[in-house]
Amino acid sequence: MHADQDPPPADDHTGLSYDRVAPEYARRLADELDHKPLERQILADFAAGTVGRIADLGCGPGHVAHYLHAHGADVVGIDLSVGMLAQARLLAPVIPFIQADMRALPLADASLAGIVALYSLIHIPHAEIPAVLRELRRVLRPGGRLLISFHRGATTLHMDEWWGSAVDLDFHFFTTPEMAAYLTQADFAIDDIIERAPYPDIETPTERAYILAHKLA
Repeated sequence: MHADQDPPPADDHTGLSYDRVAPEYARRLADELDHKPLERQILADFAAGTVGRIADLGCGPGHVAHYLHAHGADVVGIDLSVGMLAQARLLAPVIPFIQADMRALPLADASLAGIVALYSLIHIPHAEIPAVLRELRRVLRPGGRLLISFHRGATTLHMDEWWGSAVDLDFHFFTTPEMAAYLTQADFAIDDIIERAPYPDIETPTERAYILAHKLA
């Protein structure tokens, strides 16, 4: 299947929910990096320090992939939502985008130099995180780099309405030690942990964490 040819949408509540909000999501959030200096620096450093293809996993409307590409990265965007991918292709038509589930990526073993997963693991239940991290490890080459971010806490928020559209979404929060332990158990070495308070007035007021890691040989 060509990278820009999507299969039929999966019968999945997360993907279908994001399909419904994709245009509004892109309208509101496609420029969010303009207001987030820490994230811009983290992503620029990741692009500069990664030689080879980077996957933006859970790419949404493509703004992170677009930013990485602008900083010289060879990047592919991957998302479960066909609607989000349509928005991403409007924003960044030169970048390949693929519809896929992170639990079973259509990528060869050791085919990526890096993975960026900003707020995409948050829709994976805690019990499934170890298996997902093993899948990410599979597609990374030895020494391949991983950047993840998540909302800090010990709760799960459910939404059945978002910006006027019916959705069925769970947002799972993780403590930083919990996520670090998952990564270590999946044979990643942790390189850095960054935590921050929410940016006032521009995002959901939750504590955030970023973890940089690499695949052990």
